[in-house]
Amino acid sequence: MTGIERGGTLAMVRNDFAGARKTNESLLAPLERRLAPWVVPRIPRWLETHHLTLLTLVWCAGILWFSAKAAADLRWLWLVSLMIVLQWATDHFDGKVGKFRNTGLVKWGFYMDHLLDYVFLCTVVAGYAWILPDRSAFDLLCLLAVFGGFMAHSFLSMSVNETLQISYVKLGPTEFRLALVIINALVIRFGAATMAHALPYTAVGGGVALAILVYVTQRKIWGTDLSAKNA
Repeated sequence: MTGIERGGTLAMVRNDFAGARKTNESLLAPLERRLAPWVVPRIPRWLETHHLTLLTLVWCAGILWFSAKAAADLRWLWLVSLMIVLQWATDHFDGKVGKFRNTGLVKWGFYMDHLLDYVFLCTVVAGYAWILPDRSAFDLLCLLAVFGGFMAHSFLSMSVNETLQISYVKLGPTEFRLALVIINALVIRFGAATMAHALPYTAVGGGVALAILVYVTQRKIWGTDLSAKNA
């Protein structure tokens, strides 16, 4: 069962699709849950859930455009940050609008939403490639591989546990976007060279975190398999 506040009551929509069962225990998740009942009913009727999902393509195009501009003037990164914030808004509320209006686009929304999340990730990395020195290309590629690995882990784990976990150690997609906005502000203030120096450490740290997560997860799955065998 999934639900959202509607007119002071909780409207429930039955859904047995595993992708609809999502766990998010990030730092900002409680605030987002309090926002949803107030924001969702006020979204214009002509703006449907699939519109919100597909708007990620618009924000990604903006990220690429403003990142290219930022190669000459880093202050354009403020508009990159605006695109990131807008992408958070449409990505966060698209599914909630669908549940509230019972549009029925559950599996389509799951597929397109998460596919476009990956497009968003690739766009952000490509955007940074415009403002960082050429020597950072390999570090950016490693960073893309690491964060892509986290996404792959989430979906593979969902196929086993039938629950999509999108936050780890209190950090989720919203905190990731907030980190990008902060990084952009720091780059504007201190220059791209500082970010270039930090990239290898970020990639290594993320890789270690991913390796630990995979180890812990596979141990749990191993135990589940043996328990089922011996049952």
